[in-house]
Formats: sequence, C-alpha cells, structure tokens
Amino acid sequence: VLQDIQRHYGVSDSGIGLLQTVFICSFMVAAPIFGYLGDRFNRKVILSCGIFFWSIVTLSSSFISIEYYWLFVLSRGLVGIGESSYSSISPTIIGDLFNNNSRTMMLSVFYLAIPLGSGLGYILGSSAKVAAGDWHWALRVSPALGIMAGTLILLFVPEPKRGAPDQMGYIKTRTSWLCDMKALAKNRSYVFSSLASSSVSFATGAFGMWIPVYLARAQVVQKTAEPCTTKEICSSTDSFIFGAITCVTGLLGVVIGAVTTRLCRQKTERADPLKSIIGAYVCIFIGETLLFLNWAITADILMFVVIPTRRATAVAFQSFTSHLLGDAGSPYLIGLISDGLQQSYATSALWRFLSLGYALMLCPFIIVLGGMFFLATALFFLDDREKADKQLSQMTRQPSTVK
Repeated sequence: VLQDIQRHYGVSDSGIGLLQTVFICSFMVAAPIFGYLGDRFNRKVILSCGIFFWSIVTLSSSFISIEYYWLFVLSRGLVGIGESSYSSISPTIIGDLFNNNSRTMMLSVFYLAIPLGSGLGYILGSSAKVAAGDWHWALRVSPALGIMAGTLILLFVPEPKRGAPDQMGYIKTRTSWLCDMKALAKNRSYVFSSLASSSVSFATGAFGMWIPVYLARAQVVQKTAEPCTTKEICSSTDSFIFGAITCVTGLLGVVIGAVTTRLCRQKTERADPLKSIIGAYVCIFIGETLLFLNWAITADILMFVVIPTRRATAVAFQSFTSHLLGDAGSPYLIGLISDGLQQSYATSALWRFLSLGYALMLCPFIIVLGGMFFLATALFFLDDREKADKQLSQMTRQPSTVK
C-alpha cells in the first residue's frame, strides 16, 4: 500500500522511504537490549510481549489522520521495537531445542517464515485494501494474527535450558556483557558473517520497499496502467505478484540453502559459510531466491561459533549491524537518489520510472560485496568453531559432580 500512503500524506520518495528507515533504526537499537535480556531472563515471555506491543501499535497507526504524518512515522519506530524482541530471541530458543542437522532444518523453517510472511503480507494487505476500498485496512488485519501468535507462544512454546543440546554437563559460569562483546568482536567468523548479512539486508530492504512501486511506474510508462493519482485507491496487482514471488523464492531459497548445506557437510565442514549471493541482478525471482538462501545458514554459523550463554546477545548485535549497515538506510537512500535524479524532469512519468531504476542499481554492487564477506567467513569458520567448543567445555561440568 506504499503508493496509497504516499498519496494520502503527500510525501516524496525519500519521505516515504523514511518509514522503513525509522522502523529499522528503532529495531536495531532495541535488538541489543532484548539480546541482553534474552540471555538472562525468560525468553518466550519477552518475545510474546513484543509481539503484543507491535500488534497494538500497528492497529493504532491505521487511525492516524492526514495531518500527522510524523506520528505515522513514529508508529513505525514503535513497531520496530516490538519486532526486535522476537527476532533477537527466537533463533536462540530453536538453537537450544535442536542440534547439528536438525538445528539447521528447524532454523530453516523459522527463516522460511520471514519471506513467506512478507509475501503473504503483500498479498493479504493489498487484498484487504481492495475489499474494503481503503488502504488503512491493510494495517488492521495483521494485528489479529500477531496477537494469536503471541498467545500460542505463551501457551505452547517450551523454555529450554540454554546450551542443552551442545554439552552434557551444566554451565557453571556466566560471562559479563562486556566480556561477551569483546569475545564477539574477536570472533572472525561472526564478524564477517555479520557484514555479509548487512549486504543482504541492504538489498532486501531496498527491494522490498521499492520494487512494487518500480513495477507500477513501469506499467504507467508502457501505458498498460493509469497513474495512481487518477484512482480512488492505487492498483494492488504489482504488490500481489511481488508477494507471490517472495513467497515462492523464500521457500526455494531457504530450502535449497538448508539441503545443499546438509549435503556439502558430508564433504567439507566449511559448507555453511561458502553459500554466496551470486547472480542477484539477473531477475527478481533468481535474485530473491539467492538472497534468501543465506538467511538460515547465517544463523546456523552463529550457533556453531558462539557459546550458548551469549547467543542472544550475538544474534541481537548481528541484527543491529546488519540493519545499521543494511536496510536502515537503503530504502531512504534509494528514495533520496531517485528524488535527486527526478529534479530536472519531475513531471515526466518516464523519468520517474528511470530514476528509481537507476537508484536500485546500487544494490547488486552491495550484494557482490556480501558474497566476498561470506567467502572470508569460510576461511575462519573451523578455527572459531573449535575455540567455541573448547570454551564451552571449560565452562561446564558433568552432572555427577554437581552437589
């Protein structure tokens, strides 16, 4: 519903791109806080409260009037705080419930839900808008689903012991937050995989925000669709199709990434970080498939090279880094470049289309950089995993010695 929001509040491309930037900025600032809490307190209660909070804020934002665009932007920031709670903590719960190949597959299921949910969000949001004749209803459907999910988590998700699948004894020491941060900064696999994730986030954030708008402008230029300004509500066809593509490519990317990693492990233990992001500029379908291929694998790398007591912190700061260097700024930056290119031909539909296309050309170069960081991760992965195993064994003792 991006075009509807842009027309409703009368903002430029950079102004509309600010929505995602504010959301991601609050998301990444809150992530380290939830990471700290997740390593020390009941995880499922924290993430459930976050889901309830963001669902309520999303519903409330649908009633903000046309004079208060700043308040609408602020509401996106509050949603980011709520969403950061579950994204920082959920992978660590899965990591403590499963190990080895089972962990890889279960993390794949979890990360499959992200592109699948995003794709369904485009489809459901655009369908709700068309059915109600009002774009605000796109923001009134998902809160009910969020509250349902939060309730199911509280009732049925277990709270496993931290590090249960990784060792037979009990963790007898806990490191300080400062010690955790120093250790993560020295973990080369963690640092390089975080930088690689930043490149992926840069591209997915920009594509997710702007591709439906780009396709709509293309159809206006081709005269197969009318400009949004001539209609009561903007066309949702492109968002619907893009959502369907995201669902399919998310499924393909995550499943292919998990299965090939499982097969490659039989020949090399460096299989996880060797998955790279190539050919993303060929087309949206192939590009998204390759981008999603890395999501679950990156989380799997983290589980191997970081000890259990600092995993939530590690996930949180990896999320912080990937958003800070990635999709926190990419939607706004793409919009800013597009606005800059439009200045001379602001009334031209063709130039509105071309300027956004030129701005999006920045993404493939960032993606190639991410592939290089994943290759760097492969160089240090085995050494860092061995260090994590040794440190974990030093921090544990067998049950028979516990009094």
